[in-house]
Amino acid sequence: MNNKVALVTGAGTGIGKAAALALLKDGYRVALVGRRKELLDKAAADSGAGDRALVLSSDITKPEAVKEIFGKVMAKWGRLDVLFNNAGMGAPAVPMEELPLETWKAVVDINLNAMFFCCREAISIMKAQNPKGGRIINNGSISAHAPRPMSVAYTATKHAVTGLTKCISLDCRKHDIACGQIDIGNAATEMTERMTKGVPQSNGTMMVEPRMDVAHVGAAVLHMANLPLESNVQFMTIMATKMPFVGRG
Repeated sequence: MNNKVALVTGAGTGIGKAAALALLKDGYRVALVGRRKELLDKAAADSGAGDRALVLSSDITKPEAVKEIFGKVMAKWGRLDVLFNNAGMGAPAVPMEELPLETWKAVVDINLNAMFFCCREAISIMKAQNPKGGRIINNGSISAHAPRPMSVAYTATKHAVTGLTKCISLDCRKHDIACGQIDIGNAATEMTERMTKGVPQSNGTMMVEPRMDVAHVGAAVLHMANLPLESNVQFMTIMATKMPFVGRG
């Protein structure tokens, strides 16, 4: 058993749940954060980890709510070793001039602002704790490298995540805080279910795309988390082998 503490956002389903389960199986104490408490409760129950799983239902687009959940982790466990910034959302595939401003703002709020709020709290904790330091892993995307058609909100925010990752990695190394990014392509989750029916391609066609077991993503996050702080995976791309990526073809 290790005594490390991790916090995972968007932990109720998909990639976040897979990562939380992998960390719990490895002995971590894990705070599972998300909006829907019933899904977080199920993830915690599925882990069989007992009181090593802490369910924290919250809206992390609100900075005061973020401060509260990190405070609860500190009150229970007294430190934070790993933050996996996973929560995010996409938007309907429409031409950018037709994208509702409310939708743009909602995507920016969860994909970028909430991630910054969580990083800010984690950095403050990791700088001050003893022993100091920790690791932040940000969920980028294949869309942090190459866009899908009609995906301006998601793509713009995922490119911004890369900038956030690089700034944290640079500015926080003096505090023994390592920051890396995992860019994930076509993990089999609810979010990618539409790919089994066909999604738009850059040449204007529709195509069914291969997916991979989301458990492989959980294992990759665990690998990044378990590195000693003298080492860092700055960027990792994990994807379904046969999905379109380079040139989206």
